[in-house]
Parts: sequence; C-alpha cells; structure tokens
Amino acid sequence: MKSASNISTATFPWVVGSFGRLQDLRECTEAHAIAACDMLEIRLDVLARDGWEPTQTPWSHLKNLPLLFTARRQSEGGVLPLDSADREEMIRAVIDDAAAVDLEIASAEEMRGTLALLREKNIPWVASSHNFEKLPDLECWREWRNFAHAHGATVAKFAAMLNDASELDLLENFQREPATGAVATMGMGSLAPLSRVRCALAGSRLNYGYIGQAPTAPGQWLAEELRAAIQRAKQ
Repeated sequence: MKSASNISTATFPWVVGSFGRLQDLRECTEAHAIAACDMLEIRLDVLARDGWEPTQTPWSHLKNLPLLFTARRQSEGGVLPLDSADREEMIRAVIDDAAAVDLEIASAEEMRGTLALLREKNIPWVASSHNFEKLPDLECWREWRNFAHAHGATVAKFAAMLNDASELDLLENFQREPATGAVATMGMGSLAPLSRVRCALAGSRLNYGYIGQAPTAPGQWLAEELRAAIQRAKQ
C-alpha cells in the first residue's frame, strides 16, 4: 500500500488519522486504524516529546498501512523547539517506512536536502502551511500553493484558525479553485468540525482527525467520526 500512486490516483477524500501521543500510537491496532482512516500521520516531534528515539519503530505493527511522517516545526504547531537539522535527522531515520512525508512550505529551502531525498526515493511530499491565529491572506496561500506544486509537492495542505463563519466560506471557495495539483484545506477552532466536512466535499484530498486521546489541532474530530460525517454528508 505504500506507494506514490496511493496519494496521486486513489479515490478521495481520504481521512488521515493523527496520533497526539506515543501511547496512542502503541495502543492502536491495525483493525482500528483501517476502520478509522485511510492513512496514518505519525508526528515525530510528538513522539520525541514522549521519549521516542530514532532507533525505535513503535509503528511497526502498522507498517502494512500508509504512514505519513511529520516532524513539525514549532512555529506551525510543533511541540518541541526542533531546528531543521533535528527534523531532517528524524525524517531520514524513518524514510524507509514512509508512504509520504509532510514538510512545511516555509521549511522547503532549509530542508531542501530532505526534499531531494524524497524525490530520489519517489516518496510524495505533502507541502503544508499552518496558521493557529487566523485565516491568512488567500493571495499568499495561492502563491504558496503554486510554489508547492512547482517544486514537486503531491498535495499542498493549508490549515488555519477560523474566527467567523464568513472565513469558512472563504476556505471552502479556496479549496474549489482550479490548481495544478492536489490541495487539502481545513479549519481549526470552533468551526473546525464543519470546515473539515465541507472542505472534504469541496475536494480536499487529505482530511485530518485524531486517533486515541489527544487531538493534534484545535477542534479536530476523532478520525472515525470525521470519516462517518463525510460519508453522511455525501449521501
């Protein structure tokens, strides 16, 4: 299941189940993961906070499923003050288990060595941007979307805090805009649950919920509940 074609050509929308604690990853069974989502996000910064070492593979019982690895920068929601060298080391340690890697658009220049490695190994890059305060100027997002796709991203992913309902409309409209590659969008905060269903129906490729006890973003659904909500809305 771990191939670039999964993200490039599979039927969408996909639900991504993210782990907010190392314990949740260890306790998740393959059967539960399959029932809850289409891909698993493993946050290496979260695991490191909880005592993980790069020589360990606490996801080994889930290696038959598509694994999306992320070592999030602190300014975009990372839980540790990791510099780019730290994050590159983490990603390189797990690269052979990765179906895809999420790396922020803002980190593309400083982590260009990692992007080159992903191209060499034909591993999809999810190019992400996160704003935990507000919905940014959408013209800026358009520039980042174009940059991401021009530099080989399989999916350009955008997440932002939504502060009123009008911003949810703007987010959904952004998702519907024509683009040269796949796009994923989602809101955070009190409007997050509704935004993730509406954006999924508008074409968002990857739609994130959490597995276990700890959300990885404000307002996030449980992955299995998000999947069910999207399916209900599609009927």
